[in-house]
Amino acid sequence: MRLDKFLAQSSGFSRKDVRKMLRAGEITLNGEEVRDPALHISEEDLICLDGMPLDPPGERYLMLYKPEGCVCSNDDSTHPTVLSLIDLPRADELAICGRLDVDTTGLVLVTSDGKWAHRVTSPKHKTGKVYLVETADPIPADAVEKFEKGLMLANEHFRTKPATLEILSDYEARVTLTEGRYHQVKRMFAALGNRVESLHRESIGAIQLDPDLELGEYRELTEEEVQSI
Repeated sequence: MRLDKFLAQSSGFSRKDVRKMLRAGEITLNGEEVRDPALHISEEDLICLDGMPLDPPGERYLMLYKPEGCVCSNDDSTHPTVLSLIDLPRADELAICGRLDVDTTGLVLVTSDGKWAHRVTSPKHKTGKVYLVETADPIPADAVEKFEKGLMLANEHFRTKPATLEILSDYEARVTLTEGRYHQVKRMFAALGNRVESLHRESIGAIQLDPDLELGEYRELTEEEVQSI
């Protein structure tokens, strides 16, 4: 890898800033000052910025507790974005795995690993997403069977894939989906003549929203959590 690319990916600085640091003698390679941005380096080389070692760039895997009023996009003119909550270098380059509506709270996974993101979101991998739902009207008992058989949504040509509905109380349920159609949970309840009042995602696959996270906070996934997808 070229030295300037390594520095940009490891530090979060732009290529322009990296070249300024090189010219100023702020970068060392194995203890020696270097100024050539095109220099090729290996995994064994020790690169330091102002005497501080830089870790090799690697894939990033995060969980975030999405608050209401925040959108799952890279840019929005009217709402804060999920990525704007992440105070890390090159956060705008991260991919959001399975978006939530602006008024939905809960677990959002964010990564730089495109293949991993695809495994999270692709229905072929049947990664279950679990939602806690509150409704405007009571949930009838036969809704369980209807969710299991799949529902026809408005303006759709195919039934939803089988989903699990666990009724917790008259107005509260837990829903598990293996696909992610537009506004799917809300539209499934609408197909039953009901309305979702609040929606919260609790988990994706084996990854549970960390109870220690506050709204808007995030943390890195553990190796076990990454490998669970």
